[in-house]
Amino acid sequence: MAELTAFSSSGEEAITRTIELHEEVPTNLSPEELEDTFDIERTVKEIEKGDYKRVALQFPDELLPHSVPIFKALKAKIADGRELYVLADTSYGSCCVDEVAAQHVDADALVHYGHACMSQTSRLPVIYVLGKRSIDASHCAKSFAGTLAALEDPSRYKTVVLKYDVAYAHKIGDVIAELKKRIPAITILHTPVTLVQYPPSSGQQRNARPLEIATGDAQSDHEEGRTQIDASPEDSIILYIGGGSLTLTNLLLTHALYEVYSYDPTTRCCRAESGRTNKLLMRRYAVVQKARDADVIGILVGTLGVANYLPLIAHLRDIIKKAHKKSYTITVGKPNPAKLGNFLEIECFVLVACPENSMLDAKEFLRPIVTPYELEVALKPTQTWTGRYVLDFDQLLREHQAGSESAETAEEAEEEDLDQPVFSLITGKYRHAKRYGGGTEPTEANGSDSSAMILRNQEGALSKMEDSAAAQFLQSRTFRGLETRIGQDAPSILEQGRSGIARGYADDHREQS
Repeated sequence: MAELTAFSSSGEEAITRTIELHEEVPTNLSPEELEDTFDIERTVKEIEKGDYKRVALQFPDELLPHSVPIFKALKAKIADGRELYVLADTSYGSCCVDEVAAQHVDADALVHYGHACMSQTSRLPVIYVLGKRSIDASHCAKSFAGTLAALEDPSRYKTVVLKYDVAYAHKIGDVIAELKKRIPAITILHTPVTLVQYPPSSGQQRNARPLEIATGDAQSDHEEGRTQIDASPEDSIILYIGGGSLTLTNLLLTHALYEVYSYDPTTRCCRAESGRTNKLLMRRYAVVQKARDADVIGILVGTLGVANYLPLIAHLRDIIKKAHKKSYTITVGKPNPAKLGNFLEIECFVLVACPENSMLDAKEFLRPIVTPYELEVALKPTQTWTGRYVLDFDQLLREHQAGSESAETAEEAEEEDLDQPVFSLITGKYRHAKRYGGGTEPTEANGSDSSAMILRNQEGALSKMEDSAAAQFLQSRTFRGLETRIGQDAPSILEQGRSGIARGYADDHREQS
């Protein structure tokens, strides 16, 4: 059996493999610590308040060891007639609400445990249990106040915009109170985290809440009707509480004009983060240029639960069509290089996902992957980008509906010469772009392009390809699959096939050692 190990496996390695978790999760919790950490009492009240009969409990990988104790604790407190279901191995990112898996058990509500992107859901009400990470609020305020005082001109900052990892939401009131003691002359703004979210169809959802003046009182900070103001980059500074994560990266990209400082409760360090912003934007600008050179674009569906994902996909199809490019819509679950490598005819992917999963590190992927906003920038007739960055679905659609592009730009796009070569910043050369849809000339309809005709079957019948990037790519390949050879080969004799599994068929004869 030893000689077979290079080609097959017993499966032992998959069972004994150690999984690297991105978060430190306490393993041994007493019943009291479990109830406090995972808000058992609050969860039961919300379930009974909404009169939910079938509730799905969604856990990320790192919290799965606690799923059974949490299930038992909830089951002991809720009334009879209510069913609970544990969900694991989410369809897309674990930070998103997995409404697809919840619908498999016909759930009417979902409890989401662990880190969450807080994206608006489209179908189910969600109860968030964000976890409770520890933080020294006094040290956080002291460190930031010292960093602020060491700046060249600290007096110009009138406002501190407080952003944080949702796992610290339970302590944010203490942090605000300490900050007001250390820097009383500065106004502190933040957006309270909503622990229960309703779908738009329910009529109970709250609109996206703008920045509010923080008082340090947790109860009043969650009340509606509080003073709401906007911050400006000239006199505001952002403090982010949490470690390095996609949340921080997105914050740097979407607030490129602000000075951003972060405090990591784990390392107890406060440092400037704005220095990385230009490098991040330059990296994304290079990806935008690759998308600009692409003629065939794949719309990669990375969520089925975030509200307005369907209107956004329709919007992307529309702008791709107007740019005379070809689009394919694909859903592959969690994307990886092996899955996307099956679509070689696609030259660029645009990922429709929540803000925290929209930007993938595409070094391992064969094709570049951009965000919807980056694709909008890439498809503009003129190469202009101010560094502004948008990740929110609603904001993209609102700007599109409001007609953010001027009439001059639209006319310029209409008068564009489709045969004019395009200069590529990636290759440094001019290229002739392929044109799909919309502007089909009569000469093309007559089939003057030989690549538009393909052999349909072995009888010599011809079929015309119309706007099919996949068919054109297939004709350019040297291997196009197995030939049918209908009528050319005699039928073979029916024989008994092998039985068993690939690593050891029943008719294999091995020498006995």
